[in-house]
Amino acid sequence: MSGRRNNGVDMPKCSFCGNELSIGTGTMLVKNEGKILYWCSSKCEGNAALGRNPAKVSWVRKKAKAAKPAQPK
Repeated sequence: MSGRRNNGVDMPKCSFCGNELSIGTGTMLVKNEGKILYWCSSKCEGNAALGRNPAKVSWVRKKAKAAKPAQPK
């Protein structure tokens, strides 16, 4: 075994917050024009349905800031 947990498959990211989805979790929507949307939770799905901008939602910014590695000074 190579130690890969997803057998080399690229995992989808949430279309709203950008979190990587685990195998068998989340919701996928395929639109008529062929665009595929993924959501990690009903919270992300609801905010996207309301037309909210992820860059303006505070909990998404906090999550992105925590995930970013610290820059050396």
